[in-house]
Amino acid sequence: MTEVKELKTQDVPQQVLTRVEELYKQLGDAEHAYYTLDDPIMTDAEYDSLFQELSKIEAQYPALLKPESPTQRVGAKPVEGLTSVEHLKPMLSLGNLFSFEDLEHFHESLQKNLDRDTGIELVTEPKIDGLAVSLIYENGVLVRAATRGDGQQGEDITHNVKTIKSVPLKLKLKEGDAVPALLEVRGEVYMSRKGFFALNQKLEDAGQKVFANPRNAAAGSLRQLDPKVTATRPLAWFCYALGACDDTTQAWINENLPEHLAQLHWLASLG
Repeated sequence: MTEVKELKTQDVPQQVLTRVEELYKQLGDAEHAYYTLDDPIMTDAEYDSLFQELSKIEAQYPALLKPESPTQRVGAKPVEGLTSVEHLKPMLSLGNLFSFEDLEHFHESLQKNLDRDTGIELVTEPKIDGLAVSLIYENGVLVRAATRGDGQQGEDITHNVKTIKSVPLKLKLKEGDAVPALLEVRGEVYMSRKGFFALNQKLEDAGQKVFANPRNAAAGSLRQLDPKVTATRPLAWFCYALGACDDTTQAWINENLPEHLAQLHWLASLG
């Protein structure tokens, strides 16, 4: 099947191929600016115009239609059920600390286990209460999203996560950068309080059952069988760690990004 698609792609005029790449970048940059940075770079009308242009090109040249296309965020058909998938490496749960004394003990245990006499720099982040999710990118393209589940296995929710516009369908690599053959990114899918209250108001007005809290709303939205339903929910993505990588990428990270904070900055640059 791949060879047939490549042959058809060769029949597409070069200027069309170039324009499609431009539209991918323009739409991707606009989504990143609006949904991740909260700093729009174009109006809704301008975005819609570019989106429609890409849709028309893909309709005219079906061989150009790819899963990572911005037009395919809500393109998947409803699934019959959520299938179980195995994580590439365990997704462990986080421990809790309830006092400054607990934090001191944690820090002391790190020093002891790492055989360090000097202090250890820690990275602190907001605790986002949502649903832990693993994203897997192959050659820069999102191919799978899964819940944490029991840590060893989770549920495949790719069809729903693709509808979240703060999740890049394709990594934002700079020209000349090596494309990771395999990159797993871990984080939290959540719903803001503002989005939660708006959703519940909408459900209440429609005479439907409302959600108890933002976390339940996020979890329920991610486990929908129809991605069109998920696409109507105000979900967002918060990345907090790297997961599995191919050997080449892992070696590069070990050499150039040994610290967790540097890895987070690198992931942010990827979208």
